[in-house]
Amino acid sequence: MLNVTTWTAGVREIVSAERAGVKFILSDHPVTVYNHALPPSDARNRYPGDPATALKGSQTLFPLGPDHLLILTNLEYAKDPAARPAAKKTFARNYQSTLVSTIEFIKTRCLTDDQVAEVNFVIKARANRYVAGSHREDLYPERAVTKSWADLRETFLPPANEFYRFGGEMFARFENGDVHYQDEFGRTEKPRSWLLKAKPKAPPRPRDYCPCGSGQPFGNCCRDKPAHLRMSWTQKSIRERNMMFMGALTDLFELENKNWEMVRREMSDDKIAEMYGLYEALWPIDTDLLSLIPKPDGKMRSVYTGALHPKLVTEFALGAPLYFGEIIIQNPFIISRSIRRDKRPTEHPNQYRGEALKSLMTFLHLMPLVEAGLVTLIPDPCDFDFHLRDQMMAMARARSQTIKFAPTDDPRSYAVIKEDMQRMMLSMPKDALAKRIMEMNGDDEPIGMETLLDQIEQMKVGDPLAILQDSSLENDGQFELMKMAPNFEIAMYLAQAAGAQILTDSIFRWRELQAALARRHLGTTPALIELQRETSSNPVQLPVGPQAIFRVFDDRAFRGMESLFSAAFSYTASRTADNQKPNFEAQLAARFRRHRGSMISLIASAKVPSVAVRLSTAFRFGGFQDNTINRLLLMSSSEHHLHSVPMATLIEPWDAARRGGAA
Repeated sequence: MLNVTTWTAGVREIVSAERAGVKFILSDHPVTVYNHALPPSDARNRYPGDPATALKGSQTLFPLGPDHLLILTNLEYAKDPAARPAAKKTFARNYQSTLVSTIEFIKTRCLTDDQVAEVNFVIKARANRYVAGSHREDLYPERAVTKSWADLRETFLPPANEFYRFGGEMFARFENGDVHYQDEFGRTEKPRSWLLKAKPKAPPRPRDYCPCGSGQPFGNCCRDKPAHLRMSWTQKSIRERNMMFMGALTDLFELENKNWEMVRREMSDDKIAEMYGLYEALWPIDTDLLSLIPKPDGKMRSVYTGALHPKLVTEFALGAPLYFGEIIIQNPFIISRSIRRDKRPTEHPNQYRGEALKSLMTFLHLMPLVEAGLVTLIPDPCDFDFHLRDQMMAMARARSQTIKFAPTDDPRSYAVIKEDMQRMMLSMPKDALAKRIMEMNGDDEPIGMETLLDQIEQMKVGDPLAILQDSSLENDGQFELMKMAPNFEIAMYLAQAAGAQILTDSIFRWRELQAALARRHLGTTPALIELQRETSSNPVQLPVGPQAIFRVFDDRAFRGMESLFSAAFSYTASRTADNQKPNFEAQLAARFRRHRGSMISLIASAKVPSVAVRLSTAFRFGGFQDNTINRLLLMSSSEHHLHSVPMATLIEPWDAARRGGAA
């Protein structure tokens, strides 16, 4: 099931050995994958692993008997054998619904003795212990084959004059009038030109803008990374798409000329629908998100998981890059097509007035750090991979039965939920709200209706998240979403895919991480005990707001703290409990004490607003690991990811931590 989409969408050929004296052999690794760029000595081609079928040059060989062999070849490689064989094919998507003509097979080739021996050579090279054949001499193809592994590819390439049977565009009309379209790669819509980039004709110079769209010079970004660890050079990056969206929002709401109150007053339903439509246009269903997110390249980064509320996500997550490098945060906007048609904001914007305000405010708070490269604002991965979504939901349902959590366990989130509920009441029709307030007030403090209506209006204007349009609850109601995202499974998925730690300010999410350790069959060992003790027992200061962050960001004290945690992450990821370095561990703890003092002094001298927090950082040899997450990554055609997450951090207010709130 993992490979069926790739296999059926490629070129299918059955070759014959009926005219040859040599016959095909079988092995105990019966489905053989051949990629001419990955010889048996390559780690990616070592039993029981196989070169991924999603790589352009990977061909699947399956003997149907002594006289016939099935060869499955990716169409992209068949048409262009000079393509990079170890690069992923276009739209490499597992579990993707697709339409193919399953009766089409090429059955014109009869192989020679030498060619059959070359097939047997590959099959035997991929065997574990056993091979079998019709004749004893067929079991020793190495005696006859003189070609190199790469040169064997000529035998496996299907005839070019038969390619017309495969690929091409397809249109299918159904009885209800719907039309299904797909191109030769299985994509259901044509590529959007505004999201494509031309690949550089010559290698960039060190000071050139990096083609990956990070905003950094090439010399500081992709120059020293191997190709498989680079983000895409041919598609607009996540950062570039967010900047495009920011430019569109600036024009739509005239942000350069209007304050927030004016934006709220003029946020019509048409503008809400257009806003969500613009966001959806930047993220087509066929987006390969894994090609756009960072890879495990040794750079320190974190995946934030917590409440995507403007009052919460900006409190701690914005300042976290000063300690932990780049922060990956899920975009607060939802992609309209991911919701049922009768609930979509593009079609029913009046139901999203409050949600649109919260998402827009959160996005505007985060964008300065996005442009600076400190925050990567990604969409929900499940919006592009429905199989991933279904698997994640099933895992979350099974896990939810074992974790008990009450809203009051997290005072920060609970307070915001109460505020949102009170704010929802302000969206009631004014007369109805005033009447209810007067009934609740009784005769204690008589107040006139006009005075009360004026006070309600003042309350709405004074609350930056309150809806200023009338009667928001009168017709279809309002969606009030409290997004705690990404959830545990997707946070682990992203952290392993990006080579990152997990960062949260949610006590609930922290408990889930601890439960992940408890579920493991093999226990993990705590690492860097002295550094953990130092971080949890001493408050650190986080600047509040983009301006405060940029005031201190370039100082060496903050750069030193990021370097410290990067070294701790790498140490934990690369070592086991049996080969610790006590002197290095003690040095890290001493560095934390030194940098912490420098940072407190710097923030005080810069006179920027800040908040005292505790960092409960857990390091584990063996890491936070769940086999189901590794399965999700393999299902998503991820080729390069961490096997576990070696580090996780909880940020909580120092006052609450001192009272024994979470840890």
